[in-house]
Amino acid sequence: MDGPGGPLSRTGIAIIGAGAGGLCAAAQLRLAGYDDFVVLERSDGVGGTWRDNTYPDAACDVPSHFYSFSFATNPDWTRKWAKQPEILAYFESLVDRFDLAQHLRFGVEVTEATWSDEDCNWTVRTAGGESWVASVVVSALGQLNMPHVPEIPGLEDFAGTRFHSARWDHRHDLDGEAVGVIGIGASAIQFVPPVAREAGTVTLFQRSANYVVPKPDREFRPWERWVFRNVPAAEKAYRAWTYWRLETKFSLMRRESRLGRWLQSRFRRELAAMADERLPMEVLMPDYPPGCRRLLISDDWYPTLRRDNVEVVGSGVSRITPDGLDTADGRHFRLDTLIFGTGFRTTEFLTPLKVTGSNGRDLNEVWGGGAVAYMGIAVSGFPNLFILYGPNTNLGHNSILFMIEQQVQYLLAALEQLQRRGAAALDVKPGALEAWDDEMRTRSEETVWAGDCSSWYKTDDGRITNNWVGHTTEYRRRMRAPAWDDWRFIRAEPTNRS
Repeated sequence: MDGPGGPLSRTGIAIIGAGAGGLCAAAQLRLAGYDDFVVLERSDGVGGTWRDNTYPDAACDVPSHFYSFSFATNPDWTRKWAKQPEILAYFESLVDRFDLAQHLRFGVEVTEATWSDEDCNWTVRTAGGESWVASVVVSALGQLNMPHVPEIPGLEDFAGTRFHSARWDHRHDLDGEAVGVIGIGASAIQFVPPVAREAGTVTLFQRSANYVVPKPDREFRPWERWVFRNVPAAEKAYRAWTYWRLETKFSLMRRESRLGRWLQSRFRRELAAMADERLPMEVLMPDYPPGCRRLLISDDWYPTLRRDNVEVVGSGVSRITPDGLDTADGRHFRLDTLIFGTGFRTTEFLTPLKVTGSNGRDLNEVWGGGAVAYMGIAVSGFPNLFILYGPNTNLGHNSILFMIEQQVQYLLAALEQLQRRGAAALDVKPGALEAWDDEMRTRSEETVWAGDCSSWYKTDDGRITNNWVGHTTEYRRRMRAPAWDDWRFIRAEPTNRS
């Protein structure tokens, strides 16, 4: 069938994105007996951020055995902290494991989704002119899908090679080059050490330092892998131990925590012993409490900073020139290649997707003051729209895959409620959303993220839109006991609603 703008298809559920969230939703739908759904993915394969980020030494900062879904564990991880190729292979394996190939559509970039109050369905449009009509839309775009490059004067004038870490240029040879890195965060902690071993010089332009703790990584021994593969109880116990070990770190996320003060004092002592004229304390020691940004893990970061060919510059970048850049303190650095480790546009969530809900409401306008979603998954006025890894569901201490699983279980419960009540749609009540927003704002002020530090956890005006404010045990409990009184169920006939 053709629509006004091109081919028109129909499906029960349209999932946007084939990263971790989209694959989890698709697999759980299959396990629950659903078959009428489609996964729309703009790239040529699954994996999301783990397909995009192929920079040197890209790896996860969550231990391998807890960076997999509980319903699809992987006993064959080769090391304690898996690297990108192995993680991508895991997500790719889910396609065959749950027979998802028939539901996947690659090279399909969704540009807008529009709700019809009259028909109680969504029309999803793509850059290629296709349209899908779906009863339910699941956004699985995540928070780490749009690279952020700061607007620095002169950026377009740079005559050398430049790229973002999430769009690594593997064709470019860094051997012997003068390399500049802007943005020293989780990605740079991983790619800078191998770059420093290859490049002639590496200059790191950082706004502030990070807390970098040891990473006790190693390969699993053959006998350990045998046990994980052949003794399911052992793998389950190891996953549980890993979960609780990570979960105990939430105490660090509380404002003025004793653990935070102790860790800050320990860092100050150990870094003071390392500091010298070339690496002064002001470029080593963070000026904010631990946890205000995510703790980073690495065993080769501080040794890399002490290499003769590495320089750390604490002065801000004022301008990029054709042959390098100028810093705020008046220095000029000649560079052959410029690499941005500046993260992602995390607080914009569904951007650039245009989402139009009931009565023509534009989601970008609704979120003009900062994104908010009930339970992190739903917004009033946008019926049958579920957001995975949405506002206030990111973590600073545990695995996001755990949170995604809870959200997908809520999605399945919502679909069951629709069938049970004979409703065509459900929409979270405005009062419930406002109460949730009030709770998130109030509890966020009790966390270390509300401190005086910039991070991708919050908007420019300081509102914390990304992180969940409590233990993951609380989130799981609340997601497993939905308060359906917080929802309005819409009958098949628009005039007959409850």
